[in-house]
Amino acid sequence: MKIGIYPGSFDPITNGHLDVINRARRIFDKVVIAVARNAAKQPLFDADVRVRLIEENLADRPNVSVIAFDGLIVDLARELNAVALIRGLRAVSDFEHEFQMAQMNRHLDENIETIFLMPNERYFFTSSNLVKQVFKFTDREKNLIPENVHTALSEKFGHSD
Repeated sequence: MKIGIYPGSFDPITNGHLDVINRARRIFDKVVIAVARNAAKQPLFDADVRVRLIEENLADRPNVSVIAFDGLIVDLARELNAVALIRGLRAVSDFEHEFQMAQMNRHLDENIETIFLMPNERYFFTSSNLVKQVFKFTDREKNLIPENVHTALSEKFGHSD
């Protein structure tokens, strides 16, 4: 069984993330979404909430699971017998950072590949950070995030429908 791991903070998950997950499902027998606890990033949602928000959007996809993790992603990949790490690549500006991470992961374990997948072009500009910045002022953005994330952000920022 070929297992791919899609790691990230997913704070919160966007439709761009979901698009990458759907693309990865066609390549791997199983896709594990690995939600980084990384408190140093000061996430808006704690890891349990982020896992729940993701799971709610993947309930009908039996070959996808979601877990929270601490530590190095290559260690988790080794533990789960994964063959690859999945990374979304939106624009050239993502490439340098993603390339450095991929090279470090290869240095730590040369048996785990990094696969870059591009989301649909309508999500190229989307990021969790941009979505959160918009929600500080308004809750009208509904096209870039799943409905459950819209509800969670609206509640977090005190917006009412």
